[in-house]
Amino acid sequence: MAFRLFEEKQHASVYQKFRFTPPEEVKTIILDYLDRKKEKPHVLAVDLGCGTGQNTRLLAPHFQEVVGLDISESQVAEARAVPGFSNITYRVGGAEEMPFPDSSVDLITAATAAHYFDIERFLKEAHRVLKPQGCMALLGYTDRFEFYYGNCEGRLTSIYRELVDALLPYTTKQINVANSMLQDLFEAIPYPDKERIENIILKELRPVSSVVGLCESFSMYQAYQKAEPEAARALLQTTQQRFLEEIKVSSPETEVEVRMKYFCVLASKPR
Repeated sequence: MAFRLFEEKQHASVYQKFRFTPPEEVKTIILDYLDRKKEKPHVLAVDLGCGTGQNTRLLAPHFQEVVGLDISESQVAEARAVPGFSNITYRVGGAEEMPFPDSSVDLITAATAAHYFDIERFLKEAHRVLKPQGCMALLGYTDRFEFYYGNCEGRLTSIYRELVDALLPYTTKQINVANSMLQDLFEAIPYPDKERIENIILKELRPVSSVVGLCESFSMYQAYQKAEPEAARALLQTTQQRFLEEIKVSSPETEVEVRMKYFCVLASKPR
C-alpha cells in the first residue's frame, strides 16, 4: 500500500466498533459473478486491506479458506480477536506483494481499501496470484452519506457535510479516488471482462452516537485529531449535539437512518 493511515491501536478499535459491514446485496453480486466466471470449487479468497475483518468474515461460509491481509498490525489484531471463524487466517501484508503462489487464488476482494493501493503494482500482483478465470471484486462507498429522521433528513445531512468540510484540510487525494468509484483503477484493469456496478443503496439504522463514532473512524478525522486534539474532540461533540437538537431528543442512543451508496468493480482473469 502507498498509504499507512489506520495503524494505531486506538484507531483500529474505533474502526472495528463503528465501520459498516458491506451489505448482503454486494456479497451476492460478487459471489454470483465468481460463479459465472469460474467453475467450482472456490478454494481460496483473499481480502486485501481487510482492516478489522468485516468483509473477510462475510466470505468465510463460501470458501474453503479465507485470508485477510492488512499492513496494520493493530487492525489485524482486532480482526483476530473476533471468534468463530476457523477457516479465516489474518496476516500482516500489503496488496502489492501477496504471500501466495502463482495462480492459487480464486477471488481477491478489497472493501474500502483499493483507493490506497499502488495501482500498477497491485494489478501486476493480482494477475500473478489469480487462477485462470479467477476474479477480483473491489468494493467501497462514497462519503455522500444521507441521514433521515422524521421530516428533518436534509438538515441532518447538512450537519454531516459541515463536519466533512471541516476535515478537508486533512483529507488525502485518495478519498477523491474512492469518491470516483475507482475510475482510474477500473480503466487500468487489463482484462476485457470487467464491469462496475454503482449506486447500491445501503439503508441502516444507527444510534447518533454510532454516527459520530463512524466519523471518528475516518482517516481525515484521525489526522485532525493528531494535529489539533481539543478542536477535533469539540467537532465531534458539537456534531452530536446538533444532531440531537435537530431531531429534538436528548439520548445519543436515538437511532437515525443512514443511507450510503456502495459500488463494486468486478473483473475476471482470462483463461
